[in-house]
Amino acid sequence: MSTLQLYQRLAQQADALMAEETHLIANLANLSALLFMELEDVNWAGFYLYENNQLVLGPFQGLPACIRIPLGRGVCGTAASTLQSQLVTNVHDFPGHIACYAASNSEIVVPIVVNDKLIGVLDIDSPSIGRFNQDDLTGKELLVSQLVKRLRT
Repeated sequence: MSTLQLYQRLAQQADALMAEETHLIANLANLSALLFMELEDVNWAGFYLYENNQLVLGPFQGLPACIRIPLGRGVCGTAASTLQSQLVTNVHDFPGHIACYAASNSEIVVPIVVNDKLIGVLDIDSPSIGRFNQDDLTGKELLVSQLVKRLRT
């Protein structure tokens, strides 16, 4: 199965999990569990929520994480402040990287924007350098777009 096929399958599963549900925390909890369960070589999958000009830890799967991340700091803060997804091959080369979990070496972060307002970010970490590629990013952006559609209704 190709990476894109995997994400298409995950998108179908996510759609079923979120069917007719608009509650943000409930959907984030299920999505983080789905991603952690289904993606190989991932050691953290979850969400940070935008609150009072910072990111605050939301539902996740994995080891304990940083609770608050300032906008513009680290991979998550950069994605949130620029509203652009971040695909980082080696987090140790990322300027201002915040080491919430020392075993993480690569990361993807996708901002969640609803009606032009930042809601938070999806954050996925791997212990392997170079774990993620453009297909992973496209797949995660698809999942976030499904979530955004649910939140708009």
